[in-house]
Amino acid sequence: MLLSVIWNVNPEIFHFGFLHVRWYGLLWALAILSAYWIVITIFMHEGRPQLWSDKLFLYGAVSLIIGARLGHCLFYGADGDFWYYYKNPFEIIKIWEGGLASHGGAIGLLIGMWLYNKYITQKSFLYVMDRLVIGVAIGGMLIRFGNLMNSEIYGGATTMPWGFKFIGDKGNCLGDNPCYDWATTAVHPTQIYEMIYCLVTFIVCMLMYWKWKSYRRQGLIFGVFLIGIFLTRFLLEFIKNQQETFEKSMIINMGQLLSLPLIIWGIYLIINALRKPAELQDFEKAGYKPAKREMKK
Repeated sequence: MLLSVIWNVNPEIFHFGFLHVRWYGLLWALAILSAYWIVITIFMHEGRPQLWSDKLFLYGAVSLIIGARLGHCLFYGADGDFWYYYKNPFEIIKIWEGGLASHGGAIGLLIGMWLYNKYITQKSFLYVMDRLVIGVAIGGMLIRFGNLMNSEIYGGATTMPWGFKFIGDKGNCLGDNPCYDWATTAVHPTQIYEMIYCLVTFIVCMLMYWKWKSYRRQGLIFGVFLIGIFLTRFLLEFIKNQQETFEKSMIINMGQLLSLPLIIWGIYLIINALRKPAELQDFEKAGYKPAKREMKK
């Protein structure tokens, strides 16, 4: 019987002088590239202009990273000191020291895609989001894998046979969190739980686009993504350890608080999409064939 998993992975792949390459950074890069590849594959399937693919990486990657970093600084501060980065603005750019917030990345990406729609595709915001979130879901799985490789953001103690002992971590002693004795205590590997719900959301969204053609109901895929990612994130937070000391006095933590608007938005999008009849997209009406891709805007 498997009693626990001993996890003592080195988060650093290699270093050369001042250059330190970590699994977390590599998996972030793979997440962005995977999402990009999936979306441009969809654009090619629909015969969209090459310009759309060329500009997507710039708008998407830049807005995601900036949003994730600013989200960390704004929502979590330096251990709850929300004025720290205001007083020390240079610290904001020290992304190599860690500190990226998924909710900040989501907000940054939403802003980036709004600009992308306005200046590049000139289509509706929901058109791009219905396609982008398919890639974002698999990217989220890779980022949570990075958290696992860092031995961070895990849950409370558990007696379940799949509990992990994060030997490489000295103990998350933040706030009310105990400093675990890894010789005797295993914890919930919440990074893996999050990888699973990201993967399930990815599979569902892929089926919705390619098999069920749910893009004919604008906003439906995006709504399902928001529920699949943020509702599960909200529930999972109940078994996670605190990430910041200021969360001790909160009824629900910061991650849950930031998830609520996205959950409500997802419910609204699903209801609104299902109330309307399905409509053929422009590329379907034109009888588009992938082999005859139109490259002009």
